[in-house]
Amino acid sequence: MAGTLRDLQLALQLKIEELRQRDTLIDELELELDTKDDLIRQLQIELDRHRIVTSKPTSNNSGTPLPSPVGPDEPQRSKRQAISAEPTSLDPSQLSDVTLTSYCKTKESRDLIQRALMDNDFMKHLEHGQIITIMDCMYPTSVASGCCVIQEGDDGSTVYVLEEGTVQVMKQGKKLCTIGPEKVFGELAILYNCTRTATVTALTDITLWAIDRQIFQTIMMRTGLIKHSQYTDFLRSVPSFQTLPEDVLSKLADVLEETHYNDSDYIIRQGATGDTFFIISEGKVKVTQQNSNGEQVMEKNMTKGEWFGEQALKGEDVRTASVTAIGDVTCLVIDRESFKQLIGGLDSVNNKQYDSDELKAKLQAEADFFSSVSLNDFNVICTLGMGGFSRVELVQLKSDPNRSFALKVLKKRHILDTSQQGHILSERRIMIEAHSPFIIRLYRTFRDTKYLYMLLEVCLGGELWTLLRERGLFDDGTTRFYTGCVIEALAFLHSRGIIYRDLKPENIILDHRGYAKLVDFGFAKKVGLGKKTWTFCGTPEYVAPEIILNKGHDNSADCWSLGILIFELLSGSPPFSGSDPMKTYNIILRGIDMIAFPKKITKSAAILIKRLCRDNPSERLGNQKNGIKDIQKHKWFEGFNWEGLRQGTIDAPFTPSVEGPLDNSNFDFFPEDTEETPEEDSGWDLEF
Repeated sequence: MAGTLRDLQLALQLKIEELRQRDTLIDELELELDTKDDLIRQLQIELDRHRIVTSKPTSNNSGTPLPSPVGPDEPQRSKRQAISAEPTSLDPSQLSDVTLTSYCKTKESRDLIQRALMDNDFMKHLEHGQIITIMDCMYPTSVASGCCVIQEGDDGSTVYVLEEGTVQVMKQGKKLCTIGPEKVFGELAILYNCTRTATVTALTDITLWAIDRQIFQTIMMRTGLIKHSQYTDFLRSVPSFQTLPEDVLSKLADVLEETHYNDSDYIIRQGATGDTFFIISEGKVKVTQQNSNGEQVMEKNMTKGEWFGEQALKGEDVRTASVTAIGDVTCLVIDRESFKQLIGGLDSVNNKQYDSDELKAKLQAEADFFSSVSLNDFNVICTLGMGGFSRVELVQLKSDPNRSFALKVLKKRHILDTSQQGHILSERRIMIEAHSPFIIRLYRTFRDTKYLYMLLEVCLGGELWTLLRERGLFDDGTTRFYTGCVIEALAFLHSRGIIYRDLKPENIILDHRGYAKLVDFGFAKKVGLGKKTWTFCGTPEYVAPEIILNKGHDNSADCWSLGILIFELLSGSPPFSGSDPMKTYNIILRGIDMIAFPKKITKSAAILIKRLCRDNPSERLGNQKNGIKDIQKHKWFEGFNWEGLRQGTIDAPFTPSVEGPLDNSNFDFFPEDTEETPEEDSGWDLEF
């Protein structure tokens, strides 16, 4: 017996030693991996620097620019294009009246569609009721063998479930895979108007079930809006909540969770401690209380719309009665911590500096000066940047060579073709009133038959994206400074009910001091406090999950993007990134907790990022009772001089070299725009 015990102890010691050696090996391998990651990053930085030098235009004796020596097939770190869906034509107030068409299906077909949707990386994140409605609304179609279902390069608006047969997927002439029954394909097209990225051809005669983007978005918006409206009505019926402002009620409705109970289940047990408040949304419960003799005495029954456990929200957590389910019961539940985080109203940014007579006089003088200038008063010096359908020129005032500006030039034809009129007019309205030192100023707009023009404050320190490309990543102090500038800009916007929706290093520019400012307000929108909007827009790596799932979004989407920005500045790349937009969205839907944080991101920074990137928008830091102040008070910002940042008295981590008002050396080279632009004077831009 003693020998057996000794043998076991020896075996245990050997196993412990083996595990210790394994842990040591893992630590060594992790260190080696980090070293190799750093080496790859340094090589990437050197490669990018080399490309910048070699891609600067050189010229021959005749003055003609020579072609860049960078090969066309070389990979180059490029700027990310934002995506903007066409504005939704759905009126949220009329969605409950929209009649959806259901198509008859056999039980086998219904089961097959449901399995296919639940097996799809994107669709499986939808609510059960939404999946059932999508299944009901899918219509049948068939395609003969050899025919094309989806053509690469075409515009797409339909997603398919394959019921019978086989299809082949090809991209740029290369075969990717074959797909058999019970699979979903083409799903990116139901999120927004996009170009098909692959060709799908029927290898046999096939039968399909299909749904179009408009119907899909109607289902998504309607289920979300109806549920939100019901939840808000429930909350409004509770006396303690009747004095709460509409925007706080709206946030409380977002944070309510549905919990289901079976017959005779205890929901609350007398004498137990609890911090949860309940509203009955379906079913009936009975409330009982134990008397001094230990007998259960019936108090009352409660039904849909009634509530219990209210005292727990006030801190009294010992339950004074028991509540049990009569039959199946569904309750909407909120806990004390979530309640405390949301109640307290939205803090407004301190706007005292905008009320001074001195500033009003300065703004008035500025407005008077710019109202008298025309496009002919400027010389174009060079191009500072290019976007999807615009370019930004450095221009000089002819009458005062020391004054330079940025002139954003937008092609009217492209704006009309992509239905972006609303976004452009919204950009103008928001920017003209944005008097924040952390937001680029818009002074004046012009138009002619081909273009719209926005005369902007020029910042010659270059883009943060360029600095990040050159440095690879930033340390905590540097990231804190640039993030602080962005937070000040978002505080200004959010206090006015404006969401920005396209936060990324490409849209942050440095002035001559090295201070950061937000640029490009093409996706910004004035939604109003406590209100939501549904248009899909943003840059794939930065898009919040509620935008992908079409749940409606508000300024909490900016809080999510802020978390992504901090991660990218600290590590050199964003946490969510796939080989195509749909893969990126599916990774985002898995959540921030599935992401391995690099060791270079400190613990307090990681905690902040995870608090900003909560799946539930109501739980995000920056979207609770103190708004942006909660972010500013986070441990990661401990000791940061916020007042010094606002006053411009602290030194930036990097001071750009700017020799004068026409120095464009901090920007990449861009060739001249030689594309012929058609005239388009339809009158839609009369406000411009």
